[in-house]
Amino acid sequence: MFEEIGKGFIFFGLALVILGLVLVLVPSFELGRFPGDIWIRKDTWSIYIPITRGIFLSIVLSLLLWIVTFLRR
Repeated sequence: MFEEIGKGFIFFGLALVILGLVLVLVPSFELGRFPGDIWIRKDTWSIYIPITRGIFLSIVLSLLLWIVTFLRR
């Protein structure tokens, strides 16, 4: 039981290291503006609500986790 938890921590740790390296080494890496994201700008303030980006990342992460669990069986 603890062995599987340890493997999970190692996997997610490596994924975080890779993501961190991508963000540090490629500073211009960004997903861009998605259609459906909401920008509200006034004179002295602005609000950005990334609705479409959140849905997109949720789908990508769900597929990634599904693939990982499928391959572990």
